[in-house]
Amino acid sequence: MKTIPTKKLIKDLKLEIANNWKDHGSEITTSEVNRVGLPLAGYFENYGFDRVQLIGKAEWSYFTRLCEKFRRQRARELMKRSIPCLIVTRGLDVPVELMEEADKANIPILRTCTPTSKFASKTIFYLEHELAPTTTLHGVLLEVNGIGILILGDSGVGKSETALELVKRGHRLVADDAVQIKKVDEYTLLGTAPEIIKYFLEIRGIGILDVAKLYGMGAVREKKVIDLVVKLDTDESNTYDRLGIDDEYIEILGVNVSKITLPVRPGRNFAVILEAAARNHRQKEMGYNAAEELNIRLINQNDIE
Repeated sequence: MKTIPTKKLIKDLKLEIANNWKDHGSEITTSEVNRVGLPLAGYFENYGFDRVQLIGKAEWSYFTRLCEKFRRQRARELMKRSIPCLIVTRGLDVPVELMEEADKANIPILRTCTPTSKFASKTIFYLEHELAPTTTLHGVLLEVNGIGILILGDSGVGKSETALELVKRGHRLVADDAVQIKKVDEYTLLGTAPEIIKYFLEIRGIGILDVAKLYGMGAVREKKVIDLVVKLDTDESNTYDRLGIDDEYIEILGVNVSKITLPVRPGRNFAVILEAAARNHRQKEMGYNAAEELNIRLINQNDIE
């Protein structure tokens, strides 16, 4: 299970530490966020205490109107649940009882001037991105005619050479050799390059090329959703789909991605083939399938005869 250090959350969201918290490796484990209205009202059953907790203006107003005895009691009950952190929004002052009980439990109380709803949305988006499942595949990722194409195949099969030809034809490189893939939601995979090799392309016989410097920043892209996987296959004994009626998929991080397998043969121009594959994939997404159209025509012709 992925986690985020609390200190990273504080830095990335530009939060102020309001109490005397001492970090001992505190981490965030879930992307969900709670507003602490129910615990402050005294209801603690079936509540998600493992989540980031928020106090907005409504919760703050309610809590500050309680008598001191109840404020102290509710603050103590909340903090003994070992919540990951408590964030006070809109720049509101932190009630003394919350501050003191948080210090005793060594739980960070943080502040932001951002309105509560806006901050909650921002935090959920940030946490979902940071906690998303990830994997790294050996391949090349490009944007071809707006379609994110992940090229897979054995080492030396020609993935990088194909990528170079596509860049030369006006398409954009995302990653070569190692593609970091993040599952950003149930159906979406986002590919990027490791920071150390970003925008570099390895061509056997030449060496390392800096695509951004050679072809300009318009020839590269930092990240791209993976729409299509292309497998370059050197096994001559395999059979291949010649019509394209049956859709093929590959599962990556639990997401099924459209896949095509291309046989590697002398003289084949894979750059042109991948351009056509990208356009054909876009047509299918828009509801038109050339293979199905041909099949319908053949059926209609047979019916007439």
